[in-house]
Amino acid sequence: MLLTISTTARPATDLGFLLHKHPDRVQEFGQSYGVARVFYPEASEERCTAALMLDVDPVRLVRSRGRSTPDYALGQYVNDRPYAASSLLAGALADVFRTARAGRCNARPELAAGPIPLEVTLPALPCRGGPELAHRLFEPLGWEADARAVPLDEGFPEWGDSRYVRLALRGEVRLADALNQLYVLLPVLDDAKHYWIAPDEVDKLIRAGESWLAAHPERSLITRRYLGRRWALARAAFARLAELGDDVEEALEPPIEEEPAVSPEEFPEPLPEEAPADLPPVLGPGLGTPTAPAGGDGSAAPGETFSAPEAEGGTEAGAEGAGRRPLNVTRREAVVGVLRELGARTVIDLGCGTGQLVGALLADSAFTRVAGTDVSAQALTVAARKLRLDRMPERQRERLELFQGALTYADDRFAGYDAAVLMEVVEHVDPPRLPALERVVFGTARPRHAVVTTPNAEYNVRYEFLTGMRHPDHRFEWTRAEFAAWAAKVCGEYRYTVAFRPVGDDDPEVGPPTQMAVFTLEGAE
Repeated sequence: MLLTISTTARPATDLGFLLHKHPDRVQEFGQSYGVARVFYPEASEERCTAALMLDVDPVRLVRSRGRSTPDYALGQYVNDRPYAASSLLAGALADVFRTARAGRCNARPELAAGPIPLEVTLPALPCRGGPELAHRLFEPLGWEADARAVPLDEGFPEWGDSRYVRLALRGEVRLADALNQLYVLLPVLDDAKHYWIAPDEVDKLIRAGESWLAAHPERSLITRRYLGRRWALARAAFARLAELGDDVEEALEPPIEEEPAVSPEEFPEPLPEEAPADLPPVLGPGLGTPTAPAGGDGSAAPGETFSAPEAEGGTEAGAEGAGRRPLNVTRREAVVGVLRELGARTVIDLGCGTGQLVGALLADSAFTRVAGTDVSAQALTVAARKLRLDRMPERQRERLELFQGALTYADDRFAGYDAAVLMEVVEHVDPPRLPALERVVFGTARPRHAVVTTPNAEYNVRYEFLTGMRHPDHRFEWTRAEFAAWAAKVCGEYRYTVAFRPVGDDDPEVGPPTQMAVFTLEGAE
């Protein structure tokens, strides 16, 4: 099976630096089921192509499978695995281009950080869903996809098409993103994996899809297929996706897609289904009653207050078995509810991402002036598109301002608002730079109110299969006591008071999934 990656970014031979594979050499990488080779069919200043060829040994592939795998006699030796791209190729890609997938390139860091013109070709790709599914999966990611069905026999067109496609992708995409997308989507298109699906597959999916999966319109299909329809793993992945930010507006668990039955021959390693009926809900319904941070006698630290009226939160999904509302939706509603309760009329979203909170604020006439800022120009571009800025009514457009800015540098544009919101932002800041953020927000911008939400690390034990932190970009995650200590320090230095509220189900043992701090400037009414 073959995969080629080409670029015309001059000098094109820099592709060798990005992939960490020299264009002048053929390199081999042993796999449990064969040998992967990387070579360059062309390497010039104008165009460079890297090829990953996987030579699968059918006998070694059979011997590497578990004893419990059903025996389909000749079918386990004679099949399409040596020729058609599948999870075997995805596994080899992950192994061979491990450093490139992480986006690391000391020799060309600026090239690794940004999009470059890329062409990806796969001559034979199993695609359960046909060319149309390949378009649905790749085009939302910025690719121009050319997927053409391979006929069963070109000499007999009346036999129709096979389940394979020839796929060519073209686009301006960051190489690390392209490799991670291929790693996830190859087995999704094939709708089969050729190794045991363990709980750590959830982590692999979230790591590979952190920059694109949560916002993908086919994220549910991708998640379920990637995890082999193991519902416990899929539910855990849906919960993790809801933590990736505020790009997900609707529930992440729609009804199960209707798909044709699969014959045993098409699944070399059939996977047992797991019924979702008895799985506990993972995501919380909304705000509960305010509680003090755990530990001690529950009394407030200096500068803190814990009395606050209960805000309105989300409700459980009405459809039976559909699960509870995604945490990011509940969180956003909780923030809007608190801002209304505080009587804020002008609000700035610091670290607005792709603008979900900004959109919710604009939809509420109680907020007369709304601003969103983010360090990522790409995120702001997406926000403008999602908010339909070019078609927004003039009266609503006059209430909105979007601009790029870094929260660790003083900026006059941050000031002059009734309230500032840092929703799931502080945990993405390196701890040594937190004092700079505190100085900019609480010392310079100095809003009357500041609303800060962040994950509650104690609640992580409630996420099945979660290892480490909830998001690959999190620099830390605080317990309730650690969050309270940070808030007390801010209040002491900048003359604020703070009230804490839970967001989501307030577990009696570990607290809520998200914790919220509402800061109020001393002397402000």
